[in-house]
Amino acid sequence: MPIMDVLNIKNLSKSYHLNGGDVHVVDRLTLSLKKGEVFGFLGPNGAGKTTTIKMIVGLAFPSSGEIKIFGKSNTDLATKEKIGFMSEHPYFYSYLTGREMLDFFGKLFPIAHEVRIKNTKELLEKVGLADAADIPVRKYSKGMNQRLGLASALINDPKIIFLDEPLDGLDPLGRRQIKEIIKDLKKEGKTVFLNSHILADAEEICDQIGIIDRGKLIARGEPKSLVKGSKSLEDFFVKLIEKRRREDK
Repeated sequence: MPIMDVLNIKNLSKSYHLNGGDVHVVDRLTLSLKKGEVFGFLGPNGAGKTTTIKMIVGLAFPSSGEIKIFGKSNTDLATKEKIGFMSEHPYFYSYLTGREMLDFFGKLFPIAHEVRIKNTKELLEKVGLADAADIPVRKYSKGMNQRLGLASALINDPKIIFLDEPLDGLDPLGRRQIKEIIKDLKKEGKTVFLNSHILADAEEICDQIGIIDRGKLIARGEPKSLVKGSKSLEDFFVKLIEKRRREDK
């Protein structure tokens, strides 16, 4: 039985009209993800990674193109209930504790009270914030905020999770813990779409990798296939981007 496509994007574009001309942030992007796949979306700063994720989760509107999640529009309410999202810079109400913040997010979904309390407790333990659960978020470090951001993306037990730079700001121990959580999500059959600039970590945990530059998808494949003939994914990435820069001159 074929594995279904959880995410389908066709000819997705986002343009802004600036200084008398159109700036194409995302340019006719087409890709699909399968159930249980960890997909790494890589690219230099300003390549269109964050804009793409924002369009997929409904925080930005495409100029053109189509986005389907589980075969339905990404703006469908029932579809949104299956999505988890962690932004690049998670924002929380600073006067709430980590536990209160997660409980607040849980109330945005049709989750029974007992289940919400249970999920909150388990997620705080999973991301390493059990000891800081009742500390106001204003006292959290950047790494702690990242951990809370991941927990908030998982509070509704989503089927597909979008993570924008989830490993940013974490020390090596924290990165290892979050990578293990992502691997566990894959084992549970969940699909993970992540943006990252930490290429070594992406190479380690991703089943598929896509590289975007100036809004265009310029490479996609399994990490081992892409790296073949290069020292590492970082080496392949740098050479690919530098080649495009030379060709564009």
